[in-house]
Amino acid sequence: MRLGILDIGSNTVHLLAADARPGGRPQATTSDRSVVRLMRFLTPDGSISEEGVQALVAAVRRARQVAEQERVETLLATATSAVREARNGEDVIARIEDALGQPLQVLTGVQEAELTFLAVRRWFGWDAGRILLLDIGGGSFEFAAGGDEVPEVAESVPLGAGRMTVEFMPQDPPGEDAVEQLRAHARTVLAPVVAKLRTLDAPDHLVGSSKAIRSLANLAGREVSGLGFDRTVMSRSSLKSWIPRLARLPASARQELPGITPDRTFQIVAAAVCLHTAMKMLSIDELEVSPWALREGVLLRYTESMHLDRPY
Repeated sequence: MRLGILDIGSNTVHLLAADARPGGRPQATTSDRSVVRLMRFLTPDGSISEEGVQALVAAVRRARQVAEQERVETLLATATSAVREARNGEDVIARIEDALGQPLQVLTGVQEAELTFLAVRRWFGWDAGRILLLDIGGGSFEFAAGGDEVPEVAESVPLGAGRMTVEFMPQDPPGEDAVEQLRAHARTVLAPVVAKLRTLDAPDHLVGSSKAIRSLANLAGREVSGLGFDRTVMSRSSLKSWIPRLARLPASARQELPGITPDRTFQIVAAAVCLHTAMKMLSIDELEVSPWALREGVLLRYTESMHLDRPY
C-alpha cells in the first residue's frame, strides 16, 4: 500500500510518501517539504501566534493535497515539540486536524527518540551491535541507546536548533559570544542525560540522524565504506573547526555552503554548537550519519502493526 508520513516539526512540514508492505523495505516515492520555522512565531507567553498557526495550516493543507495527488491510501500525521509544548497547543492541534480531515498524533519526546532509534536500528542492522543515537531537531534534541530495537535509554531535551537560535542567537551573524553562551547552556541541560547514558555498556556504533546533522556532515564529514554500503562520518574535531566560521557568516552566505539548504541556514550554527557539546560530553570522536530518522520510524512501526494484525 502507499503510505504517507506527515511530520509537522518545528522547522518544516514534511510529507514522505512510500510504498510499503509488512516485512518489506519501504520504497520512498515522494518527498515534499514546506518551510515554516515555527520558532519565529512563538509569543512571549509560549503560544504560537495567529500568523504562525495560519502558516502551519496552509502547509498542512498543501501536504494533504500532495498526498491525494500521490494516491496515498493511509496518511500518518504526527507533530513534535513545537506543537506539543505551545501554550495554545490544543487550539493549534484542533485547527491542524480540521485542515487534515483526520486525527493528529502528537508525539512525546521519548516517543520521538524511540521511533528514530527503531529506524536507525533497521538501517544499520542487528550486526551493528549496541547503538548510541543523537538526533537534533528544531525544538528538541533526542538521545537513545541500546542493543535491541527498543532502546534502554530514550531521552529528549529542549535543545533544538530552532529553539536555541531564537533564545541565544537572534543576531545575524551570531558571533562568538553567543556561541559561548549557548555552549554553557547546553552543558547544563545535557548533564543529566549524559550521566544516564554513561551507566550503559559502551556502544559499538555512534550514530547521528536528522536533517541538521546530515547538513553538518556535508560540511564536516567524509564518505567511508563499510557495513556493506558507503556511509558518511563526521569527526568532532572537524565539526569544531567549522563553528567559528559559521558563527561569523550571515545566514545568506551560509546557504552557499555545501549541503546547507535555505530552510536550515538560520539554525545551523546552533545545531553545530549543541551537537559538538554533546559529542564532547559523551566522548564521541566520530559520528556515523543515518539517512533514516523519525519519519521512517513512524512508517516502520505502522507496517509492523499491520503484520501483527494478519492471521497466520
